[in-house]
Amino acid sequence: MTEKNIIDPTNTNLKALFLGDKGENVDIYKRILNRMIDEHVGWRQNYMPQDLPVITPQDRREESFQATVDNMEQVFNVLSSRLRTDSLPWHSAGRFWGHMNSETLLPSIIAYNAAMLWNGNNVAYESSPATSKMEEEVGLDFATLMSYKNGWGHIACDGSIANLEGIWYARNFKSAPLAIKEVIPEAVEGKSEWELLNMSVDEVLDILDAHQDKYDEIKERTARSGKGLEKLGKWIVPQTKHYSWLKSADIIGVGLDQVIAADVDHEYRMDVEKLEETIRNLAAEGIPTLGVVAVVGSTEEGQIDRVDQIVALREKLAKEGIYFYIHVDAAYGGYGRSIFLDEKDEFIPFEKINDVYAANNIFQGENHWLTREVYESFKAIESCETVTIYPHKMGYVPYSAGGVVIRDVRMRDMISYFATYVFKKGADIPALLGAYILEGSKAGATAAAVWAAHRTLPLNVTGFGKLIGASIEGAFRFYNFIDGLEFDVNGKTIEMHALTRPDFNMVDYVFNEKGNTDLEKMNELNEEFYSYASYAKGGTYHNEFITSHTDFAVPDYGNSPLEFVKGLGFSNAEWEKEQKVTILRASAMSPYAYDEKVFAEYSEKIKAAIQSKLEAIYAE
Repeated sequence: MTEKNIIDPTNTNLKALFLGDKGENVDIYKRILNRMIDEHVGWRQNYMPQDLPVITPQDRREESFQATVDNMEQVFNVLSSRLRTDSLPWHSAGRFWGHMNSETLLPSIIAYNAAMLWNGNNVAYESSPATSKMEEEVGLDFATLMSYKNGWGHIACDGSIANLEGIWYARNFKSAPLAIKEVIPEAVEGKSEWELLNMSVDEVLDILDAHQDKYDEIKERTARSGKGLEKLGKWIVPQTKHYSWLKSADIIGVGLDQVIAADVDHEYRMDVEKLEETIRNLAAEGIPTLGVVAVVGSTEEGQIDRVDQIVALREKLAKEGIYFYIHVDAAYGGYGRSIFLDEKDEFIPFEKINDVYAANNIFQGENHWLTREVYESFKAIESCETVTIYPHKMGYVPYSAGGVVIRDVRMRDMISYFATYVFKKGADIPALLGAYILEGSKAGATAAAVWAAHRTLPLNVTGFGKLIGASIEGAFRFYNFIDGLEFDVNGKTIEMHALTRPDFNMVDYVFNEKGNTDLEKMNELNEEFYSYASYAKGGTYHNEFITSHTDFAVPDYGNSPLEFVKGLGFSNAEWEKEQKVTILRASAMSPYAYDEKVFAEYSEKIKAAIQSKLEAIYAE
C-alpha cells in the first residue's frame, strides 16, 4: 500500500473523524495527540543524548520559575474564558446554519498540533524537509483532484492570495507574446498585436520550451516589468464574485477599471450568452479579454457557474481569433470535485454515477441533488488554466489553508523568482517552493494538516466524496425542511421561502409575512431575524438557532434577484424603490446533518427556536 493510501477507505465512518458535537471522541483526540507529543519529546531526548539538559532540576525549583508557570496558567485561564464566551458553535450538529465554518477533521487538528512542535517553515526545503515534502504531495493531490495530468499546486494562506496568483499567471501569460516579439521576433513572425494578445497559454508554453535560453530575457519584458499593462484587456468576473478579485486587480496592476462584472441569471450563475456578447463587443472595439473567472461555489449562494459553457465559448471564439484565460474560483466548491472521481481518480461517467454512489454509501436516501448541469460544470474544470481551492472550507481543515492549482507545471516558470539565499535556481521541488508563490515564510503545520486530511480521506468518492455527499445531503434536508414552512405569530402567518434550489450545499432563504407586498418591510423582518439569530441580539452560547445574512443589491447583482422578488408577490415598482433584498444564508457544512435521525431531532428544535425569535420580533 502506497503512502498516499495509508488506510483502506472502503469502510470509512465519518463520525470517527471529528471531535464530536459533545466532544464524544475526545479520548481518540487525547490518545493520538499525547502519543505525537511523547514521540516529539522522545526525538528531542534522543538527539545527541550526550548533551546535558539546559533546564536543570534546580532551575525548575526556582521561585521565579514557578511564578512564571503560574502566570502562564493565568493567561490560559483568561484565554479559555474568552474563547468559551465569545466563540461561535461551528461544531453544532443542528443549531448552527450560517457561515462557511464547521467542525474540523480530527486528523487535521492533531497533525497541526503535532507539526507546530517542529515549526517547519515551508518557504525553503532546508528549514522544513518533512513538511515541504508534504506540501509538494498536497499540491499534486490538488492537481489530481482537478484531473490535471501534468499539473501542480501549493498551499496558500487563503483563497484571496490564491485568486491573486490566478490573475498573476493570467497577466504574465497574456503579456508574454509581446515580450517574445521583442526578444525572438522570428518565433511570432507575421502576427499582429491583436493576434499576439490572443495567443493561448499552450502556444506560449510551446514557444518558451523551444527557446529556453531566452526564457529569463522574455520574462523580464512581460507585464511584470510594468510595460504594456494597458494592452492586456478586461478581466471578467461574475456579479457573484468574491471581493478579493477587485483587490487582486488593484494589487497586480491590471487596474479596477479593467474589471467587468458579468451578469448572472436568476439562479445566480454567470449568464454565458451575455458573456459572449460582452467579449464580442470588446473585440469589436479592439479590446482583448484578459480572462474570465468562473465561480464554483459562490460565496453568498453556493451556486456553480456553467464552466462547461464558458470553456465551449472559448473554443468557439478561439476559431475567430479571440482567446481568453479561464480561472476557476473554486475556493468553496473545489473539494466537491472529489464526489465525481472513482477510486482510480478518474471522472465517473454520468450514466454510472448513481451506481457508484450507492456502492460507496454516499447518500442515505435517493440522490436528489446532482443535475447534468452541475456534473458538466465540475468536469470542465480540467480544461481551465488555474483553480483556487480552500482546504479550510470544504476540506474541513483548520485555518489558514487556501490553495492554488495550475493545469500545466510548466506555467509556474512564467511567474517564478529566485532568491539565492533561500534556494538555488535549478534545484528540485520542493526546494523551489518559495520561487513560485506570493508568500514568504509559511507554516509547515498547515501542510501537515492538509496532508493528514488527504491521507485519511482520499480525494475521491471513497474518501472526501463521502464527506462532501454528507454535507450536500444535510443541505437538502434543510432546504426541503424550510421551503414553504409557516409560522403563526399573533394571528399573522410568516412564511419561509428558499432563494433557489442549491447547486451545492448553501441554502439561502427569506421570511415574509403572508400577504405583505412592501419589500422594505420584508427586508426589515429578515434583518431583525438575523439580529436575533446571531451575536447581535441572540448571543451565541444560549442561542438555539444561528444563521448569517447578506444583501443582494442592484449595484452588485443588477436585477438578477427580480424574478425571486416577483415570485414572492412584490411588484417591479417595489424592486425599483428598494433595490435590494435581504437574504438569510446557511452554509450547510455540518458533517452530521445528513443523518436522517439527527436531522429529525434538530428540525423540531429549529422550528421552535424560529417561532420564539419571530414572536420576540413581533412583540417589539
